[in-house]
Amino acid sequence: MSEFGSLAQNNSNQFGEAVALQDQRFMRQALALAEQSLGLASPNPPVGCVIVRDNEVVGQGWHEYSARDHAEVRALAEAGSRARGAAVYVTLEPCVHYGRTPPCASALIAAGVGRVVIGQLDPNPIVSGKGIGELRSVGIEVEHGVLQAEAARIIEPFACHVTTGLPLVVSKVGMSLDGRIAAAGHAGGWITSDEGRVFGQRLRLQLEALLVGVGTVLADDPRLTYRGKILKARPLIIVVLDSRLRTPPSARIFQADQVSHVLIFCRPDAPLERRRDLEARGAEVLPVAHCQTGLDLNHVLRELGDRKVLGLLCEGGSAVHWSFLSANLVDKFFFVIAPIVLGGEHAVPCVGGLGYASADEAPRFRILNSFSVGPDLVLEAYPSYSRSILSPWS
Repeated sequence: MSEFGSLAQNNSNQFGEAVALQDQRFMRQALALAEQSLGLASPNPPVGCVIVRDNEVVGQGWHEYSARDHAEVRALAEAGSRARGAAVYVTLEPCVHYGRTPPCASALIAAGVGRVVIGQLDPNPIVSGKGIGELRSVGIEVEHGVLQAEAARIIEPFACHVTTGLPLVVSKVGMSLDGRIAAAGHAGGWITSDEGRVFGQRLRLQLEALLVGVGTVLADDPRLTYRGKILKARPLIIVVLDSRLRTPPSARIFQADQVSHVLIFCRPDAPLERRRDLEARGAEVLPVAHCQTGLDLNHVLRELGDRKVLGLLCEGGSAVHWSFLSANLVDKFFFVIAPIVLGGEHAVPCVGGLGYASADEAPRFRILNSFSVGPDLVLEAYPSYSRSILSPWS
């Protein structure tokens, strides 16, 4: 290669690197807007959009289900005529189908944008790849996969639901260093820190339903509400697994202000009088098949999926965590580990049940992330059978 050719190639590489850095910069702004969409977009995916002209942001938007318009449309409205020839940064591939609103790809074409940079392809089979194809068909330059992992994380529950019809199952447990969630007899206070509990509220913001077993209701009488500072437009659904309907009508789950619904799943032969008492308190009691290991959890997940629950947060207790794990139904597991040791033969383990007969039978996990929340350590772990778009096993 001649000296001139080498210089030209270096200049081209430097220009390409500069464009890539600029794309990441503006995509991070779009991702920050998508974060504002969490808790507001369900049952649609959270999306953020930034429109840039001459290196200046001229329009931005994020999706709120109640506001109907998608992120791209809100950003275009703010940009106005300045959108013509501009670059659009959007966290999720623009839609091409008519739903509650017209297609966003058509809106971008009509606005005359010059370039579209996409974080994550839409996992919805109706859209996937078609939005890019429509934009390119009219000569719009399209780049995709910019900060893809970050963009995929924001739509993780939606991606699972839109491809399987079932919610993403996220288990979370606060435990001691020796894997206990409570001392013998459930004596004592919180195991995790204030910061660890704030992290739990963050998960309740992102997901639509919260599931516990009746054992947790009887032992702790929790409210199971979302108490975060960020607005959650769709109230949290409480789900209780209660084969024999032992949930007391006086339980605090019926006294919460921010709960849209309490669903109690039971055996078909559960006592009719108890069912009537719980229904009088506002609960919806749903009989499901009972198998050797307990209630049919696949039936439970199908019911929640039909109700457009994109993500289910399973907070236990010990026996419930075993039920979901042993049925290969956990998509990811957050272990929030406090720097204490409880010890004792009768302290409650984070996962109870029968246990696996050997290490060879136990499911394998891969830890995608580990981080601190106050003094606690959080491990974000995915089992090998996870259906998540983020699974490190994929």
